[in-house]
Amino acid sequence: MKYMMIMRATDEGYASMADVDFGEMLETVGRYNEELIRAGVLLAAEGLADPEEGVVVDHSSETPVVTDGPYGETKELFGGFYILNVASKEEAVEWAKRSPLTGPGFKTEIRRVTTIDEFPQDNEWIKKERAWREANGQL
Repeated sequence: MKYMMIMRATDEGYASMADVDFGEMLETVGRYNEELIRAGVLLAAEGLADPEEGVVVDHSSETPVVTDGPYGETKELFGGFYILNVASKEEAVEWAKRSPLTGPGFKTEIRRVTTIDEFPQDNEWIKKERAWREANGQL
């Protein structure tokens, strides 16, 4: 099963990282990533750029409203993610507990990634997506 570990941090969490040497942080996260790779569970992992570089497209009104970052109302920001192929949610939780991004202001949300096989296979859009995935080597 695929699970996404969504790395979240508050302003307090980001502030606690301000004085950490970038090379040291890369080494610490790199060692964790290497463990995931050696265990054969890592499918993808990406960090995200600073929220000031992002935008939010709000679809609450008829015409979508675009707001530049940072987002004053956000209490926790999505800073990156891992996608793991593990046997269970419990195994994903165990990997999340080992994350080097710890301390006040850091959280990891774990969500199962649904697969195309969970949708009605006779639906025309699912058939098109399956064909696209097969053509791109994703099935």
